[in-house]
Amino acid sequence: MPPKKPIKKTPATKKKLKAGSASTQAYSAEQITVLEGLDPVRKRPGMYIGSTGARGLHHLIWEVVDNGIDEAMAGHATRVTVRLLPDDHIQVLDNGRGIPVDPHPQFKTSALELVLTKLHAGGKFGGGGYKVSGGLHGVGVSVVNALSTYLRAEVLREKQLWVQEYSIGKPRAKVKAVGKAPLPHTATAITFHPDGSIFETTQFDYPTIVDHLRQQAYLTKGIEIVIEDLRTEDVVAKALMESAFDPAAARRVPAARTYTFHFEGGIASFVGYLNANRETSHDVTFYVEQEHDDINVEVALQYTKDMKEHVMAFANNITNPDGGTHVQGFRTALTRTLNAYARAKGMLKEKDENLSGDDVREGLTAIVSVKVKDPQFEGQTKGKLGNPEVQTAVGTAFGDAFAAFLEEHPRDAEAIISRCALSAQARRAAKIARETVLRKGALEGLTLPGKLADCSARDPKNSEIFIVEGDSAGGSAKSGRDRETQAILPLRGKILNVERARLDKMLANNEIKSLIIALGTNIGEQFELDKLRYDRIIIATDADVDGAHIRTLLLTLFWRYFPALITSGHLYIAQPPLYKVTVGRESRYAYSDAEKERVIADLNAQRTARGAARRGAPAAEEQEEQHEEGEKVEATEVTTEGRASIQRYKGLGEMNPEQLWETTMDPARRVLKRVTVDDAQRADSVFDILMGASVEPRKKFIQTHAKAVKNLDI
Repeated sequence: MPPKKPIKKTPATKKKLKAGSASTQAYSAEQITVLEGLDPVRKRPGMYIGSTGARGLHHLIWEVVDNGIDEAMAGHATRVTVRLLPDDHIQVLDNGRGIPVDPHPQFKTSALELVLTKLHAGGKFGGGGYKVSGGLHGVGVSVVNALSTYLRAEVLREKQLWVQEYSIGKPRAKVKAVGKAPLPHTATAITFHPDGSIFETTQFDYPTIVDHLRQQAYLTKGIEIVIEDLRTEDVVAKALMESAFDPAAARRVPAARTYTFHFEGGIASFVGYLNANRETSHDVTFYVEQEHDDINVEVALQYTKDMKEHVMAFANNITNPDGGTHVQGFRTALTRTLNAYARAKGMLKEKDENLSGDDVREGLTAIVSVKVKDPQFEGQTKGKLGNPEVQTAVGTAFGDAFAAFLEEHPRDAEAIISRCALSAQARRAAKIARETVLRKGALEGLTLPGKLADCSARDPKNSEIFIVEGDSAGGSAKSGRDRETQAILPLRGKILNVERARLDKMLANNEIKSLIIALGTNIGEQFELDKLRYDRIIIATDADVDGAHIRTLLLTLFWRYFPALITSGHLYIAQPPLYKVTVGRESRYAYSDAEKERVIADLNAQRTARGAARRGAPAAEEQEEQHEEGEKVEATEVTTEGRASIQRYKGLGEMNPEQLWETTMDPARRVLKRVTVDDAQRADSVFDILMGASVEPRKKFIQTHAKAVKNLDI
């Protein structure tokens, strides 16, 4: 290639070069910012803990607990304790080897300070500290330090108690020994307080902590995880804040404030816990633990008579909600093994088609857990595992063991194959029903289903659909709506409880069929979120027991068959007012009992003020006031409190179109609740209890929570 000719600096080019140099002067080395130490964490906390909401707040605890779990997986710890202390402080202890405190040979700084102040410092990067670990990105406890106004690290090593304190990631002093170790073993304790300027809230949720740590105890069989709620135990908490290893203070912890998890059965016990409220299809829970190519594989499973699949995946005790290669390997081996067994035993004839992946997963509850030396996660939150070698390891280890299980437990094997064959039969029936629904939708074209009053806007982003209870409410909503952006679909009565029905039976229900066609997304394996016709799907039911039941049935339908609509933020619940309060000629709406009392007091105060301003009013005006007080209000239930007339709305149909618009449908004034899922496992459990076939768990749930119900309308 010939050398480039030099630019000839004509007057025009000189002018351009001068202008260019002026623009580059605005972007120089002075504009380059280097974030040192833990500054990147405080600048972009969401990159490291997922969010600055409640989920990210609790992630701080998980990061510290993971260090103790890693010690247990390495065989050096048997117990992890989590203490909730006053003023939103958290203390985590483990009886592992203790973080090293001696100077690092390269950095000449105590290893403890290095671990707490450097993002990529730890014993998990090939130095022989850990064979497997969950926190392999090496940012765990240092991130907690960066996002805490106060952190105290205490380490028992070399028969000494070593301590260092920090503020927003900065050491207050050097690591120092403060005396002899109060306990004979090594250990680590981290006490921290989250930074309120970073997080939306610093209040920790006890049930969230219990649920997560129960899961961790199942995944690390034999470990003991203790939770101590000491938020009201000021004397004990103060002593433990001064020294986490104070034996006398630890002995004074009330037993009633302690929760302990210890499961020798590991994930096999976890499957039993998940199926506690479900009717199982066979008795024996399958379990295998094998080492394959330096990958530890654990799988436990049991089939239920449920209609959905419940599979949870973990890599190095980190939950992978998006699955990954370990789940792929498990599913492939499951389908292959069941088909091979069914063919060998004559349960599937030559003319029969193979069981599909969907057939063998219906009603399945399974835990897949792997321990990998070098896991490859997608993102810091570790939602999906990407190691290709794990797929082979899980497929081989699980496939061989499951084939042996079927041979050794013929009765359980027969029950499993029968369960899958029934699922295949229902799948074929559902396919016919689904094709009928689609064909019906295509033939009806723009008329769409049932009594749907569609909106004129064709852009889903500008459209919303109200699913309303009954023709009366539907009539008011149709008359009061914004026809350009709001569609109305009235439902007749209560829809089918889909928790107890297969897809073919569900698609035979006219109300559900109309809803599926109206949404446009299809259902099951043909579901396509991109085809959704409305950006907001709004459930609007009456404010009584029947309305709550219909709302629950609809939520069950969406959670079981359209979960992506919930996770992507498309599902809402309308909040119509409970009361209309009228004093004189002025009326206001109230959405709760507390708001009703405030509105009554406010309106009465305003009326009193007006009366004082016009004292000595003529008789005609007094008669007008009396007329206002006696004004008729159309309602099913009207009461009075002093001068206030209170209308209690139980049905949307009681409102005229104008009232329904201004209270429930007007985007400028309405109140909507977006349906979200913070804990899918807990959501599954609640739906199983409330809508499943087993009566006893539902009865227990009602008895447990009955006292929390206030102002129940029957």
